[in-house]
Amino acid sequence: RSDYKPRAIRLRAQQLLNRIKLLAKLDKERRKSVTPTIRMMVKLYLRRKLQNENVIPVTAMDNYNLVEALVSHMSDIDEKQLLLYAQMANLVNLILQLPNIDIKEIAENFSKFACNAHTICDSELRSLGTGLYPVISIINHSCLPNAVLVFEGRLAVVRAVQHIPKDSEVSISYVETAASTITRQKTLKEQYLFTCTCVRCNKLGQYDDIQESAILEGYRCRDNGCSGFLLRESDEKGFVCQQCGLIRNKEEIRKIASDIKALSDKALKCSSSGNLQEAIVLYKNIEKLQKEVCHPFSIILMRTWEKLLEILMQLEEWKEALAICRLTIPVYERVYPGFHPLLGLQYYSCGKLEWLEKYLALVIDFILWLLGETDDAIKSFTKAVDILRITHGTSTPFMKELLMKLEEARAEASFKLSSREDS
Repeated sequence: RSDYKPRAIRLRAQQLLNRIKLLAKLDKERRKSVTPTIRMMVKLYLRRKLQNENVIPVTAMDNYNLVEALVSHMSDIDEKQLLLYAQMANLVNLILQLPNIDIKEIAENFSKFACNAHTICDSELRSLGTGLYPVISIINHSCLPNAVLVFEGRLAVVRAVQHIPKDSEVSISYVETAASTITRQKTLKEQYLFTCTCVRCNKLGQYDDIQESAILEGYRCRDNGCSGFLLRESDEKGFVCQQCGLIRNKEEIRKIASDIKALSDKALKCSSSGNLQEAIVLYKNIEKLQKEVCHPFSIILMRTWEKLLEILMQLEEWKEALAICRLTIPVYERVYPGFHPLLGLQYYSCGKLEWLEKYLALVIDFILWLLGETDDAIKSFTKAVDILRITHGTSTPFMKELLMKLEEARAEASFKLSSREDS
């Protein structure tokens, strides 16, 4: 636009840059308090000021009015949280030092951030930061969503994972869906201040929901040959298997749970301090104890496998990592819908490890290479592509790399087949 004068832009940008430099001048304790959310608030107000002064354009998708229209829950939060927002607002004011800034408005925007900001992730759903997307924020939550939110760089993309009839509502999930109804409801109430009434949550208290919750987060039968789940006895002295009727003593489970907690604290300290070998030993001990009390499809056991997998891959223990990754697949298939990106990414991880196994076999023995894991890699990559082409599209660098790996695996399998026929 003609009214955006280059010299004025440079001068205004320099003034704002000087204000940003105030961050570096804050005392050490205050700098520790400058969280990503506070930085995002600072950027929001700088952007609003630049737009108000015609330094940068205002668009339909980049407009402070969109932030003003977001739902605020200031009347629903407790006094402690209100005080925290006020302190954060004062820190933003100290950084910006803008005239006529409204502290109350900033505090209210923090309450909007809490319910409307999104975690920006890369293609493998690793957290990169926090962003505010007011248009995306109008999409409601469901624990059984018909769409997913993914990011291509900073661009937020909503993709349908099933057919959505005309005039039907588009929904995404705000929380981890691999959890019991009670856990999901608790998280949504604490973080987003509403009670979910989706199809899954409406089953709360019904037998199917009680069974699923007991499997995901509860305990298993003490008979290893029984796949039953446990519920508390009426006198609460123990837990009774709903399949065979055997009773597990509450004190026995409490003792094992206490041991798991102690080991988990140690394992977390070891992994945080870089002592990965000791962390593996501890997590394997945790896994052993959890297998005694947790159902095979327990998400608690699944999280331990995920931690083991992460550490084993850091240590390049590929063979063992593959074995653990394969353990997670049946649980992922149970707890996530068919077109969930986390399920697709787990297939992708499995495929990469199976593909790597083939190369390790090549180093060890050419014959092992011919009999290696290529066929398994093709299966895992194919399943990953089937899911992730829906959730991620097909044009991103991540998906192009995945499709290339699948083609390489297929070419390798074709070569192996022809080698066997020639011999």
